[in-house]
Amino acid sequence: MSRAHPQRGTPTDAAGAERLRRRIADELDHGRRRSHGLTVEALDEAELVGQHSPLMSPLVWDLAHVGNYEEQWLVRAAAGQDALRPDIDILYDAFENPRADRVALPLLSPEEAQDYNARVRARVLDALDRETFDPGNPLSGGGFVYHMVIQHEHQHDETMLATHQLRRGDPVLADRPYPAVPAGADAGGGEVLIEAGPFTMGSTGDPWAYDNERPAHTVHVDAFHIGVHPVTNAAHQAFMADGGYDDPRWWSDAGWQWRTRTGKRAPAFWRREGGGWWRRRFGRVEPVPPDEPVQHVCFHEAEAHARWAGRRLPTEAEWEKAARHDPATGTSRRFPWGDGEPAPHHANLGQHLLRPAPAGAYPAGASPSGVQQLIGDVWEWTSSGFTGYPGFQAFPYREYSEVFFGGDYRVLRGGSWATHPTAVRGTFRNWDLPIRRQIFTGFRLARDAEAA
Repeated sequence: MSRAHPQRGTPTDAAGAERLRRRIADELDHGRRRSHGLTVEALDEAELVGQHSPLMSPLVWDLAHVGNYEEQWLVRAAAGQDALRPDIDILYDAFENPRADRVALPLLSPEEAQDYNARVRARVLDALDRETFDPGNPLSGGGFVYHMVIQHEHQHDETMLATHQLRRGDPVLADRPYPAVPAGADAGGGEVLIEAGPFTMGSTGDPWAYDNERPAHTVHVDAFHIGVHPVTNAAHQAFMADGGYDDPRWWSDAGWQWRTRTGKRAPAFWRREGGGWWRRRFGRVEPVPPDEPVQHVCFHEAEAHARWAGRRLPTEAEWEKAARHDPATGTSRRFPWGDGEPAPHHANLGQHLLRPAPAGAYPAGASPSGVQQLIGDVWEWTSSGFTGYPGFQAFPYREYSEVFFGGDYRVLRGGSWATHPTAVRGTFRNWDLPIRRQIFTGFRLARDAEAA
């Protein structure tokens, strides 16, 4: 029987609580510095209050929204204090205001947003000094509500990066060179066999885990093969060159309707020029690198490519088993490489690069089965619809997960280069509509194992 690895992070004494306070304060500060780097330190007021695409909010909305969310959960709910600005709650309610409409709202200016966020943060840090992380309190026990707010800001930072990618204009974000691919690394299109059997899926006791990751439960998965790496740009160009975008055999009915309605024949931000493919990336125009995992493809494109290749997309359970299950011990790890938090040699995370790293760049991050780059680089589409696990309970609010259940949304796994290390793990579940391409999404291939 598969069993979950015990989770870590809940303080059991005063020293542990103090360490957790310091970690939370550091992570809150890191998230805010990242938010400022993507907004007030990168762009002028006109670009912050303008809308770069109807798909996305004005950046100034995101900036104040993270502060308002922090106020609601850490000042009001956790600390029990009165609201600073209850009058702006409706402006920064994502469910009340579609992204395309937010530019017309009477939003706080960039200066006002910074001042409001600073006042919220001062109250949060004052309350944190007195926080006991009472294990009997489901909000504060283990630091859960603080971890939720930290992840929320980083998730919006990733959303802001998607807005930057849609923005037109000169580059404003610093780029870095590729990491070196280790000598002898296998960057080809190989696959590995994942044996049939049960494993523990999901999380119980991890103070960073959201409600949709809970509870841990045993799932039996039939034997299957899965790609060692995500599908690369070169592999997707082969699909394109073979007429994959023009052949309805490879597309589902919904996918072909999307393809014919939009006329798309390449990933977002690609263009054909001078006999080759070029892409626009944060204001830079450059040749498409063949060895990078392909990104900015929607679910329909990923599914069509998989059919063309004689493969399919992995299910969510298959993806998680390939990422977490250790067949030697029967345990499920927090990350493919183990339970230790991500280090730079494990994965491409946290906006260290402004793009995916080449296939084969992170062999130290491989799972026990030898699957690489499962964490970071690109979010990976799975074939599964988004729903709750057996025994799911919404917490602390239905709007985080439950309202998205029902089949319209597809699950994505693994995080991207833009995802912060605190906002991803082997159990983390992302989801989006199957037509979305502005997010940093790619995919890897799977197939059923042949019967013995």
